[in-house]
Amino acid sequence: MRRKVIAPSLGTVALGLLVSAFVTAGATPPSGAAPSTRPTRTGIAPLSQTVVLHDWFSQPGARQAGVPPVVARLRAAALGAAPRATPGAAAAPLAADVFNHDTVGLPQNEESVAVCGRTVLGGTNDFRGLLLTPPQSPAAGWHLSSNGGRTVRNEGLLPPVTIAGQPVPALGDPVDVAGERCSLYASSVNSTPDDSVNAIVVYRSRPDALASCSGGSDAACWPTSRAVASAGPPHFLDKEWMDVGRSGRAGEVVWVSFTDFTRDATGAPLSSSIKAVRCNPTLTTCTDPILVSGSDQQTQFSDVTVGPDGRTYLSWVEFQGSPETGQTMVIKLRVAPPASTQFGPTRIVATETEPMVGVLHANSFVAGATTIPKNGVKMVHGHPRLFVVWEGCLARPFGVVCEEPRIHLAGSDDFGMRWKRTVLSLSGDNYYPTISENRGGPALAVAWYTNRHDRLFHSRQDVELASVDPSTGAVVKRQRLTRVSNETDADPVLLGQFIGDYFEVFAQRGVAYVHYNANYRFVRLVGQGLPIPQQDNYLTKARL
Repeated sequence: MRRKVIAPSLGTVALGLLVSAFVTAGATPPSGAAPSTRPTRTGIAPLSQTVVLHDWFSQPGARQAGVPPVVARLRAAALGAAPRATPGAAAAPLAADVFNHDTVGLPQNEESVAVCGRTVLGGTNDFRGLLLTPPQSPAAGWHLSSNGGRTVRNEGLLPPVTIAGQPVPALGDPVDVAGERCSLYASSVNSTPDDSVNAIVVYRSRPDALASCSGGSDAACWPTSRAVASAGPPHFLDKEWMDVGRSGRAGEVVWVSFTDFTRDATGAPLSSSIKAVRCNPTLTTCTDPILVSGSDQQTQFSDVTVGPDGRTYLSWVEFQGSPETGQTMVIKLRVAPPASTQFGPTRIVATETEPMVGVLHANSFVAGATTIPKNGVKMVHGHPRLFVVWEGCLARPFGVVCEEPRIHLAGSDDFGMRWKRTVLSLSGDNYYPTISENRGGPALAVAWYTNRHDRLFHSRQDVELASVDPSTGAVVKRQRLTRVSNETDADPVLLGQFIGDYFEVFAQRGVAYVHYNANYRFVRLVGQGLPIPQQDNYLTKARL
């Protein structure tokens, strides 16, 4: 049975939170604003924005009211006959690093990246899924380069998996990693349109298979796939992360973490927990889901790392407080010994009292599903040093307007018992941090989006890459990877309301690969109108 839920646009959600915050704080709402009738909630963990978008498209009727008008037209057209795709205009010079073959001007976001030798694999939420029959958006996309990231060799969408006799499409929240001998892995949140079957799925392939297959949604591109966890109402599995590495006597393993939500009859989250699964590298055997977050009732945003020491490091966020009165995020972490699936005690990394929840003060996209901590481990003087990065607002009026978020780095030498913190970013607004160990190189790689170069409006966006000394936590080199600031509102499809919840840096032997999105390339929207800037995924390489 389909859930009958009205899904407002992300901008409407932000406005509702803002008005509610004014009322709760005892302030007078702006003139003409309706009083809030939202009940006070305690510690509600948000679903990922990819799932919110999935609900926009999968539920017709009432839900359709929340879809931006351009997307609604595209969806309607795709339900009949797919719009004719015509080649886009020649890419402008700033589009030199574009990492897709999109000629129809539909968005890509939530970038992940993996590297093995000359092979570079990128993952995205790819809105070209709108042109499938039936239409699907977002869909989990992949992009392959065989020449170190200079050009895209092939691309496509992760194929559906069959669960309980039903094809279950890959929605997105992509993660890509490379294992030994260049085995390539991709993961996704998969769900049927009515969410009757929902799963966390891991796919496995090889560079030659991806290079030679027909692309698109060809199942031959990803010959191995496995649903490592599946569920149905009232559960919904969300926001997975994945890593591959050697773990003591267990050898090479694949770890996947995710959030298990329990939802009410309307689809609203009631409670959530963090779980994890370990598989062998061929995905032929996997553990049952392991509860990692203990008794925490409102959790989200896990990240898992198989460290160079063979231990497994898993972090997550526990939400405390109400979105209306101001939420606190407690960043937590547990460590499993090499070869083990038993995690040690829960450690608190930090309590972020000003998380980026609500709206970023100068941008249209909602920050309600952000402050996603990421962890990494690097050997320092022969011992593992654990790092966690996240953003926190410098000020948060009424608990929902995030002003000038900063990038925090915490380091621990005793597996999370004690932490030393520092701020990596400079002035302005900084968000969506991502970290890479940079195995074989001396410095950590940390990247994030920053608006600090837009000194007047704090709106236009750049990508900043920092080389961080793992011994001190100090930034030793800082690079602006975008030559011209990006205008996030330029995309005509998502109208600047969604740029993804994250992007990713991967570094090895002193070279960083940064996979991000921007609106530099001019393309006609599905062959109509004039060539205009629209959202693409970009890959930039830089030396640390």
